[in-house]
Amino acid sequence: MRRYLRIVVLCLACGFCSLLYAFSQLAVSLEEGAGGGGGKPQAAAASWLAGGGRGGARGVGSVGSAAHPGPSDRYSLNVQPIQRMHLAVVACGERLEETVTMLKSAIIFSIRPLQFHIFAENQLHDSFKGILDSWSFLQTFNYSLYPITFPSENAAEWKKLFKPCASQRLFLPLILKEVDSLLYVDTDILFLRPVDDIWSLLKKFNSTQIAAMAPEHEEPRIGWYNRFARHPYYGKTGVNSGVMLMNMTRMRRKYFKNDMTTVRLRWGDILMPLLKKYKLNITWGDQDLLNIIFFHNPESLFVFPCQWNYRPDHCIYGSNCQEAEEEGIFILHGNRGVYHDDKQPAFRAIYEALRNCSFKDDNIRSLLKPLELELQKTVHTYCGKIYKIFIKQLTKSIQDRYDRPPKER
Repeated sequence: MRRYLRIVVLCLACGFCSLLYAFSQLAVSLEEGAGGGGGKPQAAAASWLAGGGRGGARGVGSVGSAAHPGPSDRYSLNVQPIQRMHLAVVACGERLEETVTMLKSAIIFSIRPLQFHIFAENQLHDSFKGILDSWSFLQTFNYSLYPITFPSENAAEWKKLFKPCASQRLFLPLILKEVDSLLYVDTDILFLRPVDDIWSLLKKFNSTQIAAMAPEHEEPRIGWYNRFARHPYYGKTGVNSGVMLMNMTRMRRKYFKNDMTTVRLRWGDILMPLLKKYKLNITWGDQDLLNIIFFHNPESLFVFPCQWNYRPDHCIYGSNCQEAEEEGIFILHGNRGVYHDDKQPAFRAIYEALRNCSFKDDNIRSLLKPLELELQKTVHTYCGKIYKIFIKQLTKSIQDRYDRPPKER
């Protein structure tokens, strides 16, 4: 009988201890809820991304508060910092206005914050800083300015390759050593949809792919590489490097097959030997070197459709980018200087509309009607005949970003 009584007493004691523990945990959770703890950073980040948070450009190296919770967030354990999308551009000579317009187009439509890496001649730095700092009401980007930098022993040779400073892009994986992935674009690029969308293509890379570009041509009959190149090139018509998405961690690690030695070479070791071998045979400079590299390493390249790098060649002889005809142009590439002459007025109309647009929501919403009227004046050209593909995606981007309530963006 005493044995059963002891068991009953022991069970009652255990039950009482468990009840005390439950009440203590409830008290702690109520205290944390009242003290502004769990969940706050996540809510703040969400409103910052969705809420039109286009507000405070920060200078070199500054970081947004949403990425680094303050003392009041000490109870939050699982908050992830906002991952920025890294965008690089190289600007020399008279490219300031083009570059600023490109950066503006990236800011207007993108959702996640951006980190700009701007490589420019020293005389342009003050102008860039003045313009970017004047966008002080924005909070969706940081920027860093860099000088033009080439390996000292061959700097003059690299700088004069094709166009001044153009070959700087080849050295980005070696300069930006702390950056994992990067989107490089030429100065004459305009984003007509969020940078987020091309950035998401990184997730589509298979285990061997390190970079992504679009074909140089869709129609072999007007292709340049397949008709005139005196060096190896990727695929049937080569690739265009004006829009280049890179997993730079993989690029730095990879050993590349080549036609100079049986030994595979890393990125930093292959560039100069390639230039020495082919410098008398290349026309388009660094783009030709990239074509040679991916000719020997085709498994390393992800090829995205022409609508991600839409150039005059896709319409000046008749439309030959089917994806753009179906879904519109995603990224406009105004090479051949078409933003600054009257040869392709459809391209110039888009450029001038974005150049002159402010960051005010109402100005962005009202951009489309006058732009369409300008495009209708270009129907005497082949590109103008299909002007609707120039504004199809642009219209959707404006509607998605600016016409929906903040919580739905």
